[in-house]
Amino acid sequence: MICPYFPEPTFFIFAEGVPELLYYSHIPAIVVALLVGLFVFLNARHLLLSRLLLVIALSFSLWCSINLTLWTNVNSDSLLFSWSFLRILSSLISIFSIYFIYVFLYEKDVSPKLKGVFLALMLPMILLAPTDWNVAGFDLTNCDAFLFEGFWYKYYYVSLGAIAMIWILGLLVHRYRTTTADFRKQIVYMGLGIELFLFLFFTLVFLASYLIDIGLFKDSRIELYGLFGMPIFMAFIAALIVRFKTFNVGMLAAQALVIALVILIASMFTFADNIYNVVLIGVTLVLTGAIGLVLIRSVKKEVKQRELIEKQARELEIANAQQENLLHFMSHEVKGYLTKSEAGFAAIVEGDYGDVSQDLKGMAQMALTEVRKGVSTIMDILDASNMKKGTVAYKKENFDFGKTVEESVNDLQESAAARGLSLQFHPAAEVLTINGDKDKIARHVIRNVIDNSIKYTEHGSVTITLSKQGDLAQMLVEDTGIGITPEDMKHLFTEGGHGKDSIKINVHSTGYGLFIAKQIVDAHGGKIWAESEGAGKGTRFIVQFPLS
Repeated sequence: MICPYFPEPTFFIFAEGVPELLYYSHIPAIVVALLVGLFVFLNARHLLLSRLLLVIALSFSLWCSINLTLWTNVNSDSLLFSWSFLRILSSLISIFSIYFIYVFLYEKDVSPKLKGVFLALMLPMILLAPTDWNVAGFDLTNCDAFLFEGFWYKYYYVSLGAIAMIWILGLLVHRYRTTTADFRKQIVYMGLGIELFLFLFFTLVFLASYLIDIGLFKDSRIELYGLFGMPIFMAFIAALIVRFKTFNVGMLAAQALVIALVILIASMFTFADNIYNVVLIGVTLVLTGAIGLVLIRSVKKEVKQRELIEKQARELEIANAQQENLLHFMSHEVKGYLTKSEAGFAAIVEGDYGDVSQDLKGMAQMALTEVRKGVSTIMDILDASNMKKGTVAYKKENFDFGKTVEESVNDLQESAAARGLSLQFHPAAEVLTINGDKDKIARHVIRNVIDNSIKYTEHGSVTITLSKQGDLAQMLVEDTGIGITPEDMKHLFTEGGHGKDSIKINVHSTGYGLFIAKQIVDAHGGKIWAESEGAGKGTRFIVQFPLS
């Protein structure tokens, strides 16, 4: 049946008496959606995000195509059939927008349970589409079905649009609070684009239907403005592609996209049949061209800066590697000389060269002590360098942690006594067996931490307490030393880290001892940290290893 009061269209969609904005709102929106959707898909078809964007673009384009025929066609049977599909497509846009944003924010697919929720939300729209709940009749006088739309069906699809906007806003806000500064910018771009699109599309399309229902408007031309939400959304997508390389699209391809958008909008002048449309197209063309030019220029500048930074980073990495290799070589050479000196002085002290005077023996003993300190310093530097490179191997085995700590305490008693300190040891009530590299833990962790407390305690005591804390073996080292300020605490376990005034107390400190200790503890799945109430109030070092 043909609507008797309306002329038949030419080429199916071109008719007289339609609003001047009809073609300008529909055709560019369809072409822009398809252009960007297909462009992104073809450049990154392996990405789920690209496929979802294409689904949204196709659903929207199909909606616009059907809506355009509703405005221009006069065959009531085909119009009624087409009218039934609009709400399904609107619902698909809502659901896939949520899906799209979730994948964009978390870079992974949604769970099967969430897919089940999406399907459950869509089922009423699909099952009730061919029933009177959707469209119950057709008005031949006005050539539309607004007065025959099912109340609950219409409000359900609008509710899905509202749910999508609120759901997406919640996802955006939650992710924005927990991500990096760079990704936050992308969230703002994507959030503004998708929310503006959904708001304009659902609000104005629904408002047009509502105003006709209450008799305020005779047709739904207000919905035409809602379609401009899609070009806005795609403009934000283009900005994300150009500026942040979202969807893994290259710079040249992004420039091609911007140029294609400008050409597309310029081509719309062929549809302009009055000054109103010419002005609208001209303004859109100027704005699109200006925004595209600014984006491309800013990105080119950003790319140059990034390339410069990457180049400097590579040069710095090479310089660091060369410096490390030189340091390694020098350390090995110096270590070799010191080791030979150590062997010579040890032979004198131990009498391998026969009886020597007490003065010579005392001097040899003092020299042997200093040489051993030098060897220890060189070893710290070499170990730190190896740990940075990740070339340290650990020989792990089960051993008695408590006994190993006690042995280290006994070895350091003389050092503590020389400084007039009391070195106290409180063993655990039970055997603490851990799995790890006994030599490295004893030399670099236990001895380093206790020796550190001794060196930075001028008077008083150093107390070592062992205990079992759940499934962890814990060593607590408490001293009455110089304490640690909050500022110095930040640098405590860093490479070469020194406190502001620590060098005045221990002039031989390399700053590598606690750094190495932390690397070894971390490698064994343990924890090490320090506590202090401030300068002059002593320090507590806590070391924990998993029990075997």
